[in-house]
Amino acid sequence: MNERDALRALAADLPHAGDDAAVVDDTVITTDMLHERTDFPPGTTRYTAGWRAVGASLSDVAAMGADATAAVAVYADRSFAEGDLGRFIAGAVDVCEAVDAEYVGGDLDTHEEFTTASTAIGSVTDRGVVRRSGATVGDALCITGEWGRSAAALRLFEKGGDVSVERANDLFRFTPRVADGLALAGEATAMMDSSDGLARSLHQLAEASEVGFEVDRAALPVHPAVEAVAEDAADRFELAAHFGEDFELVCAVPDGDVARLREACPHGLTRVGRVVDETAGVTVDGTPLPDRGYTHGDE
Repeated sequence: MNERDALRALAADLPHAGDDAAVVDDTVITTDMLHERTDFPPGTTRYTAGWRAVGASLSDVAAMGADATAAVAVYADRSFAEGDLGRFIAGAVDVCEAVDAEYVGGDLDTHEEFTTASTAIGSVTDRGVVRRSGATVGDALCITGEWGRSAAALRLFEKGGDVSVERANDLFRFTPRVADGLALAGEATAMMDSSDGLARSLHQLAEASEVGFEVDRAALPVHPAVEAVAEDAADRFELAAHFGEDFELVCAVPDGDVARLREACPHGLTRVGRVVDETAGVTVDGTPLPDRGYTHGDE
């Protein structure tokens, strides 16, 4: 059973689950676990790991349109090597400061594989939260930022060498889109973050909102780093749409509001398609877009 099937099985017993974060009494809360083997390629610094781990949870807060408040993390490793823990905490502190939140502590443990679990909390503003389930036929399909940066980072980690690894770490340290989420709160009809990739996110949004999506391949803004590592146009689209781990926002907004909201989002807002009837499914340039991306567990 993969992650999505497990979540569906648990849905009846977890009424607060189903979105990027749970909402309880005007507080949003979310948690994530990352492992060295699956989430941190060789060459990933502990500073980058701290930033990325806590940033992943802050991204879930952003996807709800909430204001990030604080975060904590668990740090588990074979030993507490000199400097590693301090660098991890520094990364966690800095990513929190990047979104005006506070890193407030956590827990330490020993483990045979470097593992971290992070939890972020946020506050619901008077504009309310944005869930995955409100997209309406005729809405514009929009995304923040540029796509494929994590895929490019992985290629650079695999390439090795000081320059490539340093650049890969830079690309791995994304800024959670909290400010963009706040700008879209009360405006977007549905929203989530792209931790599992654009294609998979669209299928998840389509399922939650009972709609379909038409995507314009040429409109997808691709991160410049992808251009340097992609083998061809097909590989370029693969890295941008299917790899995942970019932590951008994917949302549906009323079509007439796109230009105004683009100006309000610090990291930009690009119209890449539209919301269509559920029977049309999820397509790119008229061809079905496979539900493929990052998944925990077997497909």
